[in-house]
Formats: sequence, structure tokens, C-alpha cells
Amino acid sequence: MIGYPHINQNVRHPIRILHVVGGMNRGGIETWLMHVLRHIDPDRFHMDFLVHTAEPCAYDEEVYAIGSKIIPCLNPSKPWLYASNFKRILREYGAYNIVHSHVHHFSGYVLWLAKQAGIPVRIAHSHNDTSAVEAKAVWHRRLYLALTKKWIARYATMGLGCSHKAAANLFGSDWKSDPRWRVLYYGINLTPFQKQVDSGSLRAELGIPKDAFVIGHVGRFAEQKNHVFLLEIAAEVAKREPKMRLLLLGEGSLRSDIEQKVLEMGLSDRAIFAGARPDVPEIMGSIMDVFLFPSLYEGLGLVLIEAQAAGLPCIVSSVVPDEADVLKSLMSRLSLSQPVSEWAETVLAQPNLPSAITKFDALSLVETSPFNIETSVQQLESIYQAQFTKEVAL
Repeated sequence: MIGYPHINQNVRHPIRILHVVGGMNRGGIETWLMHVLRHIDPDRFHMDFLVHTAEPCAYDEEVYAIGSKIIPCLNPSKPWLYASNFKRILREYGAYNIVHSHVHHFSGYVLWLAKQAGIPVRIAHSHNDTSAVEAKAVWHRRLYLALTKKWIARYATMGLGCSHKAAANLFGSDWKSDPRWRVLYYGINLTPFQKQVDSGSLRAELGIPKDAFVIGHVGRFAEQKNHVFLLEIAAEVAKREPKMRLLLLGEGSLRSDIEQKVLEMGLSDRAIFAGARPDVPEIMGSIMDVFLFPSLYEGLGLVLIEAQAAGLPCIVSSVVPDEADVLKSLMSRLSLSQPVSEWAETVLAQPNLPSAITKFDALSLVETSPFNIETSVQQLESIYQAQFTKEVAL
């Protein structure tokens, strides 16, 4: 068992937190963690990141520049090797006061190892609702899910969910009855949404005509994001709006498949693959006309908060948690069972509708919501401090 630093009344050391995540790329979880890293009080809290890849990731350089570490812990698919790596890391980098795990079901194994190492505060964080996928799992996958959920219940000193659905998925349908489990909403940095952007030069860079009607989407190229259905909607819109352009931001394992699908559907001159970019707020606020988000499932949908901060009309699948609806006047929810034509009709109707809210007012309302990064970080700091003080006092 590895010891951990205690509070000393005469010498104040920052509480050391080890976040466990797949890799620090531009995904929703990682972007939120970067918002937290940039805003958390460095005199009271120090954050490092244990990742499951040796490949460079988009946020690595900034993490290092801030003074935090990226620590690869490989072989998560080989539990015995992973355990050896995990324990070696704790010996090499010193004891942490908190292990905060973001790897969904695998968090059960991570927190078991953290318990063995004597880490006093062990947090499981649910960022998704994968219940629909779990229902179709084969028997050995169901066994894995049952075991890891059991470990989370046993070894987590606290559990956080980004929404009620996400909390129920990892902590059980009766999660509210256990005081360890609670919801913590993401926060986003709203400063970039205040920038004045030259939309003309940005459109030129992305190859988008000045008079184009731009449908935007931000998300990993993964089955969850439902890109094929998104393309079908875009194709239907294109039949009636020749100036339509589909702007896709993100990377992922299915990108080449979606690029091939675009070719097959004859949308090559209508779809723009912009990759993962740091200027998503600027693109949302100056180029996109509609935000389309037909996900098969979500924990919350952080990009929806960003789209609303940009004042964009959002057309969203009904399975997305409605806690993401900060500005209901901007939200249109449709069932995934509704035909493509109805989704297309909703998209096409947006330019003809009176503006529900000004961009200034939209940003102001998001600023006063729980999704402001200042609010989110204050809540997380309080959680860390309270949990650490409680566990050390035991």
C-alpha cells in the first residue's frame, strides 16, 4: 500500500489529483477537463493525467505547459499488465490524494487498483448513457459490465454523472438513494464566444461559399454520433436547398467510412471535413446556421451547450438528455424513428423562422447557467476539498 500526503496545518500542499482518461484528444470529456485545468486554483489543486495511449494527443503540449503530466498506462485490455503499470506509476510519480476516473465501466477496475494502493478518494465519473448498447451485449460482455459496476459500487468513495441518465447508467436506477452519487454538470469557457471573427476569411479557409446555408455538426466519427443518418438528412435538404453545405468537425475511427459514404451519396461538393479544431466556438458563431445532433445516445452532449452559447438553432435526437436544453427556444427535438424527411423539414424551416433570441442574449443566459466553467470548477473544487478532508479525517 502506498501512503498519501496528509494535511499539515503549517505547510499547505496542493491536493494531488490523477485523472484517468483514454487520451487527451479533443473530445467532450477531454475538452471539459482542459477547461477545468485552465481554471482550477493551482495553489490548492494539482492535476495529472493517466492515459491509455502512447500516441501524442491534441492537448498534450498545453497540459505540459501548464505544469501537469501526461502519464501513459498501457494494456488496459490485459488487466494483469495494466495493474503492474498502474502500481509502478504510483511508485514513480508519488502518491496521489484523489484518483478521478473517466473511463466508464473500466473505472471499476481502476478504482479497485487505487483502493489497493491506498488512494483515499476514488471518484468514478459517468460521461455517457450506454444502456441501449448494453442491452444488446453478448453474455461475456454482460458479465464484464456486471463485475465492473459491482467494483464501482464497492470501491468508489464518490460517483459523478454529467446528467441524470449518465448517473443511472453507471450507478444504478436507484442512484439517488446513495449519498455518494451526484450530478455535476460540465462547464465551458465562454470567452471565445465573445470574439469578433472575420467570417469571410474563415469561410474561405474552409471552402464554404459566402451565401451557403451551413448545417454544422461537431463530434467523433463513431457509431454513437449517427453520421450516416446525418448524411441522409443533408442529402434530403440538398434536394431543396442547392446552397446547403454540411460542415463536419471532429476525428475518429469511422471518418474514412463516412468520407466514402459521402462519395457514394454524391455529396462530395456539399460536405466539408474540417477535422478537430481549437476554434469550434468561433466557427459555430460565425459560420453555422443550424446545429444538427442526431446521436444514438449521449451522456449530456457538451457541444450542445456550446451551440446554444453561439445562439444556434439546434435540431437534436430525443434520446439526448434534456438537461442540455439551456435555451429551450433554440431546441427542436425529434425521434430517431421519425423519417428523414421530417428531420430535413425541420432543418429547412430554420432560416424562415423569426429569431428566437439574439446571440448576445443567448450567451448571457448560458453564462448564468450551471454550464459556465466558473460555476463548474467551483463545484468541483468544493467536491475535491470536502472529499479529501473527509477521508483524511477517518
